[in-house]
Amino acid sequence: MESQTNLPALETEWIDLLGKIPGYDPFTTARDCIFDAKAGALPLKFFDACLTHVKGKMAGGAFNLMPWQKAIMANMFGWKRPDGTRRYREAFILVPRKNGKSSMAAGIGLFVLCMDDEPGAEVYCAAADRSQAGLVFEIAKEMVLADKCLRDRFKPYRGSIIKNSDRSFFKPVSADVATKHGFNSHLVIADEVHAMPNRNLIDVLTTSQGARTQPLTIYITTSDYDRESICNEKYDYACKVRDGIIDDPYFLPVIYEASPQDDWRSPDVWRKANPCFGVSLQEEYVRRECQKAMESPSYENTFKRLQLNVKTEQDVRWLAMDKWDACNDYFDPESLFGKECYGGLDLASTSDVSALSLVFPNVIDGKSVILPFFWIPSVTAMDRARKDRIPYDAWAKQMRITLTTGNVADYDVIRRDIVKLSEKYKIKEIAFDRWNATQLVNQLVGDGISMVQFGQGYISMSAPSKDLEKMILSEMVIHGGNPVLRWMASNVSVEMDAAGNIKPSRSKSSEKIDGIVATIMALGRIQTKAVKRPSVYEKRGLLVL
Repeated sequence: MESQTNLPALETEWIDLLGKIPGYDPFTTARDCIFDAKAGALPLKFFDACLTHVKGKMAGGAFNLMPWQKAIMANMFGWKRPDGTRRYREAFILVPRKNGKSSMAAGIGLFVLCMDDEPGAEVYCAAADRSQAGLVFEIAKEMVLADKCLRDRFKPYRGSIIKNSDRSFFKPVSADVATKHGFNSHLVIADEVHAMPNRNLIDVLTTSQGARTQPLTIYITTSDYDRESICNEKYDYACKVRDGIIDDPYFLPVIYEASPQDDWRSPDVWRKANPCFGVSLQEEYVRRECQKAMESPSYENTFKRLQLNVKTEQDVRWLAMDKWDACNDYFDPESLFGKECYGGLDLASTSDVSALSLVFPNVIDGKSVILPFFWIPSVTAMDRARKDRIPYDAWAKQMRITLTTGNVADYDVIRRDIVKLSEKYKIKEIAFDRWNATQLVNQLVGDGISMVQFGQGYISMSAPSKDLEKMILSEMVIHGGNPVLRWMASNVSVEMDAAGNIKPSRSKSSEKIDGIVATIMALGRIQTKAVKRPSVYEKRGLLVL
């Protein structure tokens, strides 16, 4: 720990400040790097003297850095290598939403542009799309316009901020330029890395830094969900540097997060993960978001990931399995003979699971019943049972799933079984996705079964998806604990649009979800037909005064 010989020369205040990075010790990892207090103080003075807040309730006020932000600035710009250049070449800053990441990033970009004395410096704010990339840039531009000293040094344009003395610039770039070259980056600020579709943009910009004497790349983001991505790659590396598993003195890991074991409903956990909690991030806002997550399982993962930086298994996990299991009351399928029901048929692909879900509205104590059926080619089932340990073979023995011969779906068997079911149950109609279904649907229509095409977009899927969620939460549905359907329910991840509409996502879900999709389609037809639940008057009769 060569750098520790420099500790007596530092004021205690500096030692305390530099050590505020969660779980990270910049001293024991410094090797031959030395902390320069004058250089460390420079960004703190710059923010205080030159920058103002331009967003939110603090707009117009001086940008007084909070202690956690001061720790980042002092470490990032105060540590020097023996040749006098900056110690750190990369920084990964993981902070939940509403903690002022964008404003801090804009200020860093202006500081480097103004104070680095790098001839022709190229500063880029990179993001997945133009609007996100432009967010940090627009904040920086407003900061320039708000300060006379900065206005004298810089000329802001629509798509760039130019330094008058040497034509250095600050520009936003997005993923649509990832295949272009010609960059000579000095500072790259990668904003919301979790939203980047791939690593191409990052690679193009970082590989253009070779001619710079002290280039710097800063990744500023909230957590990604558990998948292969550039964000998770950098996060995993940052964790290993922080924990001393990887010895990299030139990478600065700044990670604010709750652990998966923490109680995500606790204000203490909110405070742990959010360094601006109670300042720019109001407790009441987090409380409302948490309440929303408690009331809607489809929002739980969103809250954990964006407000607490907990890496979740899926983008938006939909169904809480304890709530699902509370609906597994036993019922006898024979008791439903002759009862009205609506079906959803999801054929998926020709080599994997096909699913039919029959939904009987309001048949047992006002609750609806889900009765699912599944088919899979035997070759596929045995292969997946062996490779992926999915117990299709066990489910087949339990008669929970039907194995068809060969390695492709046998639509003749599926047709035969559906016709037999229509003789037992009063199937009003079956909703289907037209994908791969034309021939089978025509045959079923010929068999006298009403078939209705059902879209897979938000317009068709959102309302019945939310209805299924409500039915599960209120325990107004019975599924009998079918293990195949339960497995599929545990796999479902949903996509959500800006209006709050949801739909199951095959691409984001961890495994097969065909039975749940079929159930949603059946519920969609029930909604369309406006099937009524029994009223209180039907249950107890009229009261006469």
